[in-house]
Amino acid sequence: MSHSRRIGVITAAAALLLTATACSGLGRSTVGMLTFRGHDSPVELSYSNTPVTGCHKIALPAGASHVENNTLVDVVLYRTLDCKKADGADGVYVGTTLSNVTAPVSLPWRSFSVIH
Repeated sequence: MSHSRRIGVITAAAALLLTATACSGLGRSTVGMLTFRGHDSPVELSYSNTPVTGCHKIALPAGASHVENNTLVDVVLYRTLDCKKADGADGVYVGTTLSNVTAPVSLPWRSFSVIH
């Protein structure tokens, strides 16, 4: 392999490595809208470009009983403010482009996390 070709290969590899490192530092977020509504409430709360890491509180005073997941990722809904299991029950899984409604006698959703 010639000297100039070897330098070209090393330069291309270094550029690729730098590009991959720079992109990994970017904060990833959901693409699309995640919409919540309280029980018998006309008010809707929508989240867009939500970070895919961590727990996110649903900012409706009485919690949410309706959700529409129009994002490209799946979410898990919790009845606690901190994405913890309540009374041993797991969170509620809502796949991408799906929706869900709580039963009338159940507690509202208070937080969610993103599956990435």
